[in-house]
Amino acid sequence: MTNILNLTLQISMLVFIVGNVLDIGLGLKFQGALAGLRNLRFVFQSLLWGFILCPGLAILLTKVLPLDPAYSTGLILMGLAPCAPLLPMMAAKSRGDLGYTASFILLASVVTVVYMPFAVPILIKGVSVTAWAIAKPLLLYILLPLIIAMFVKESYEIIAERIQPYVKKITSVATIIMLAAFVLVYYKDLLSAVGEYAILTLIVFFLITIVTSYVFSFGLPGNQKSVLSLGVSTRNLGAAFATLSSMSQVDQRATVIAALAVPIQVIISLIAARFFGRSVAKGGAELKAS
Repeated sequence: MTNILNLTLQISMLVFIVGNVLDIGLGLKFQGALAGLRNLRFVFQSLLWGFILCPGLAILLTKVLPLDPAYSTGLILMGLAPCAPLLPMMAAKSRGDLGYTASFILLASVVTVVYMPFAVPILIKGVSVTAWAIAKPLLLYILLPLIIAMFVKESYEIIAERIQPYVKKITSVATIIMLAAFVLVYYKDLLSAVGEYAILTLIVFFLITIVTSYVFSFGLPGNQKSVLSLGVSTRNLGAAFATLSSMSQVDQRATVIAALAVPIQVIISLIAARFFGRSVAKGGAELKAS
């Protein structure tokens, strides 16, 4: 029974990773994504928050809070990979600029694949893994599906529109199966995480990231700030899981904290998106009144 559950978890996790990337790519037109990439202020702040300040915060929290080293590993991996697949949905709820949403997704996906293989061996001590071992699953499960999906969207838009709903449904089912299998396999570790600061650390990480990135994203209008903030404060857990799969002899609690991040980031992002949406609407109303 345990072997069946483990196999189910591995397969569903693979479908979760690849399916989410395909879903993003099938809705992402390359020309539309270029608009935000021409805005150097937006690009600079996205890179600063996504790949310097967020990993820095994750490392700081592992030093300040009495977190088990295995949880610290998982947290740092998440800190290195911004932009969850749920960003387009959250950006829409926040009245964010959807063109800039596409730009952020493309930028974050490409930089994550290039950045993580070099950053992980430096930032996570005691992990014996080569840059190529980390890069391989990221290239295979994230960048390659993204390129294929974007090519289909660009060249065969009608086909992309027809298959995207099916990809979304399959991925949603795989996500539910993955979480259920994960609970059944790791229920003891999930219960122990309650008293080991893992959940508290995740809440603090997401709250600090989403608030500070929004408040201090200088020089950007509200509909771009919300995209940046939601993008850098949500985690590409597929990249984290793919990287964990490349490591040998990693404590399973590193995977546990990544799984716990799924519902926590969804709840915090939903609350933030509603707040950002009201702020953008209010700003638009004031602009019309003036």
